[in-house]
Amino acid sequence: MTKKIYKFIDLFCGIGGFRIGLERNGGKCVFSSDIDVFAQQTYRDNFGETPIGDITKVEAKDIPSFDILAAGFPCQPFSYAGLGKGFEDQTITIFAWNIPI
Repeated sequence: MTKKIYKFIDLFCGIGGFRIGLERNGGKCVFSSDIDVFAQQTYRDNFGETPIGDITKVEAKDIPSFDILAAGFPCQPFSYAGLGKGFEDQTITIFAWNIPI
């Protein structure tokens, strides 16, 4: 039995946790994005490619076709490292950017 191959994009990818799980189950990553430079460096070390930076600067037409959209939830507004503003933090609204894709 052969595994089905599906294509996915990895938005707000961090260091690549979603990617690991999806690739282990037959997925092929065709696009990744994270604005954090330290996450980008780790992702590059893990997978040999650097994610695109600011996803708001990318047009939907420039993203390859895909079957699954994987997206990490922006964690800074909810972490101790952030300011703890939760849903009051404007950075959380970037998650809604996924809707046009």
